[in-house]
Amino acid sequence: MFTVINYQKELDMIIDGLAQSKNVPRLYLHSCCAPCSSYVLEYLREFFHITVFYYNPNISLEEEYQKRVAEQKRLIAEYNRLIDSGQARGYNIKTVEGDYVPQDFYDAVRGLEQCEEGKERCFKCYELRLRQTAINAAAEGFDYFTTTLTISPLKNAQKLNEIGERISAEYNIKWLPSDFKKKNGYKRSIELSAEYGLYRQNYCGCVYSRRTNVEDAQ
Repeated sequence: MFTVINYQKELDMIIDGLAQSKNVPRLYLHSCCAPCSSYVLEYLREFFHITVFYYNPNISLEEEYQKRVAEQKRLIAEYNRLIDSGQARGYNIKTVEGDYVPQDFYDAVRGLEQCEEGKERCFKCYELRLRQTAINAAAEGFDYFTTTLTISPLKNAQKLNEIGERISAEYNIKWLPSDFKKKNGYKRSIELSAEYGLYRQNYCGCVYSRRTNVEDAQ
């Protein structure tokens, strides 16, 4: 029997434990874009020392990639300015930009080019990005790794957490469970995007998602 797990409740329990212990672990956070990370960083920066890992070889157009990564860095700089000035609570956020090699994405999803959006091809893409996140996090001695992807209503949070937990066991690095769209997380990300004037893309980044988006708009 398939059991749906409340990953937001699991995250709440972890954060409650951290707040009581006053322990501040290091989190290696994969980010898909600035808008999705906006709420996640606002939410977690009081409880973790966060390093944002911007790794998205699925983005097919280099111009689009550069625009998104620039927005990510701009948002983090703004958040750190607020923290440094005492206008926001939390710890400064670091950033690491991964290698941008679109061929890695095409290799990962080979044979699934005609797959329906949101299915197996997307799951392979999740795994590609989460695996590299785990590798880096384990190598650098982080306490946890996770991703901003669960904030999107279009992403399969159950599958993301399943993949994260499996990879966690492979690399002996703790997975931080999440379903960031809960507790009005997605709504808050839209509000923050407007507040900071963030560029909000209308597709995930890959050529297949872009093609679907264009077709749906016609």
